[in-house]
Amino acid sequence: MAVRRSRPSREILSGESADVYFARADRILDREGLDPVVTMEVFGRRDAVLCGIDEVKNLLGHVLATGDPAEVTVEALEDGDAIAPKEIVLRITARYRAFGLYETAILGMLAQSTGWATAARECVDAAAPLPVISFGARHVHPDITDVLDYAAIVGGCVGASTPAGARLAGLAPTGTMPHSLVLIFGDTVAAAQAFDRDLEADVPRIVLVDTFKDEAEEALRVAHALGDGLYGIRLDTPSERGRVTPDLVHEVRARLDQAGFGHVKIVVSGGLTPERMGVFRDAGSPVDSYAVGSYISGATPIDFTGDIKEIDGRPIAKRGRIPGRTESSRLRRVKLEEWREA
Repeated sequence: MAVRRSRPSREILSGESADVYFARADRILDREGLDPVVTMEVFGRRDAVLCGIDEVKNLLGHVLATGDPAEVTVEALEDGDAIAPKEIVLRITARYRAFGLYETAILGMLAQSTGWATAARECVDAAAPLPVISFGARHVHPDITDVLDYAAIVGGCVGASTPAGARLAGLAPTGTMPHSLVLIFGDTVAAAQAFDRDLEADVPRIVLVDTFKDEAEEALRVAHALGDGLYGIRLDTPSERGRVTPDLVHEVRARLDQAGFGHVKIVVSGGLTPERMGVFRDAGSPVDSYAVGSYISGATPIDFTGDIKEIDGRPIAKRGRIPGRTESSRLRRVKLEEWREA
């Protein structure tokens, strides 16, 4: 079962992570005695897979907790929804000073996570029907790896490498072994045997086979050592040696099959993009799953905009926008009390 992130951080709740002009506006409104009920709508700029809405609900559940329930309404789409350009994904009605300071956080949560989820969906579509796992945690700050991996799963990845990210999506983390383990043991088979000996039975025995010797040779050595206990091998040949190719996968598969190890799966990783996965697909390469890192983690955030469309019930908008609420039939009312800590 999926879990929610903890209470928003002190930096978010205090406004220290917000653009300073929102704090200045809050101070001015306070001194001038102004705090109208406003309606703000949020929309994205392109087709995308929406993500970050649950984190926004968590934030709003906390910051709007003390408002008059009769004045507070939040409507939103859901994480994982496909969205169109300019489609309203979030509508907030409340006293402006209750949430105005958090516009930076709201837009950032949506922009970053939606970018990651959309990139993940591009990979998943390119790999279909084969599964994709998120391996991008090493490319982002550790404080946000859970958000990255959760977004990747929202985008369609079947798993993620970090316990924190997988837990947000209600899954167990997925991974094989690092090159460092093989290097320390000095032999791939020795590392594989220790992996098999020391880890829980429910951890799939997937062994990295590109550290010391030819990948096909190492795959066979490991298969003979672990036998039926070997679930799969991972090919992660570095760019200095030409990376993993369709021909390499064909060779490894053929040699495993000829030796009676048809049950052993092949996982491919290393600089994968939708285009590279398309090359494997078009070549009929017998890949069983992909692990994708930097293409997802390095995705460009998708621009979101927040517009005030009503003030005390009066339609209003800045130039270039249409005053008043936008027709948005897919929005659903958010029960904020469900997003507050007990």
